[in-house]
Amino acid sequence: MACRISVISRHISSPPLEHLDDLGVRVAPEVRSALSSGVGVVALESTIVSHGMPYPQNFHTAQEVESIVRANGAVPATIAILDGVPCIGLSLAELERLAKLGTMVSKTARRDIPYVIARRGNGATTVSATMFFASKAGIKVFVTGGIGGVHRQGESTMDVSSDLTELGKTPVAVVCAGVKSILDIPRTLEYLETQGVTVVSYSTDEFPAFFTPNSGCKAPCRADSVEECADIIEANTKLGLGSGILIGVPIPAEHAAAAKNVESAIQSALHEAESRGIAGNSVTPFLLKRVNELTGGDSLAANIQLVKNNALVGAKIATALTTRLSRFTKSS
Repeated sequence: MACRISVISRHISSPPLEHLDDLGVRVAPEVRSALSSGVGVVALESTIVSHGMPYPQNFHTAQEVESIVRANGAVPATIAILDGVPCIGLSLAELERLAKLGTMVSKTARRDIPYVIARRGNGATTVSATMFFASKAGIKVFVTGGIGGVHRQGESTMDVSSDLTELGKTPVAVVCAGVKSILDIPRTLEYLETQGVTVVSYSTDEFPAFFTPNSGCKAPCRADSVEECADIIEANTKLGLGSGILIGVPIPAEHAAAAKNVESAIQSALHEAESRGIAGNSVTPFLLKRVNELTGGDSLAANIQLVKNNALVGAKIATALTTRLSRFTKSS
């Protein structure tokens, strides 16, 4: 692989969970047990549940994603803020409550965390907030659909997602289907380089573009197995770089929406958003909703499939990482 590395496995301990209790962060019993015993844990965001699709489709999809994580040897930890309490891991009832509340739940990035907690509100965590809480718990692998990035015309609007700066300062590996194709992918990759983020494409030389496997942008690094991904995560942790890792997993070809149709829908949705004065964190949900409408549901179907595929790969990476560390501990 490009940027090929080989590292010697060593024990990488998670922080004691008592400090989270002191901070008022609730860790679900299943997640707490997994972290304490060295079982792989995969963090999952909650914005995709509340803002990504309607109920009950969002609830069923969330259940399926958690099931895929478990089936591949890891424990899912969906992260959200409920009644002002940050939760790392949700019960089935809590997951359904979040799904039913939908867009009534505050979309919560890192900057919004204090406000939501102080008001004892409900917050669905975005990539940046999910990474923050995952890192606090020592969770090293996080699965999502796609990350935010530099918006088109970002050189004029300065609209850059906090996902990118979070990746620059939080040591969590984000497994996703690349950067959402509604964004400026080349500028996003440049920004990630500036932030010192290791960007890896899984089993391909090209960085994926969310709905489609191809973006036209060559990835800085390539990994061809979950073991190689685990090596990269371990090396990052061992050296204490303090930055995140972005692992782009292309959506399976059989589920990819036709790139030409998606791009046409994106352009129409962008013009509509501009004409209606939609800005800030309302832009991405609006664009995704309109693109789904304009593609006759193809983009939402692709979205669901790519999240499931990411969960499969992410769980295997988390398991590979813990298996490697367990073998080393036994031989030490």
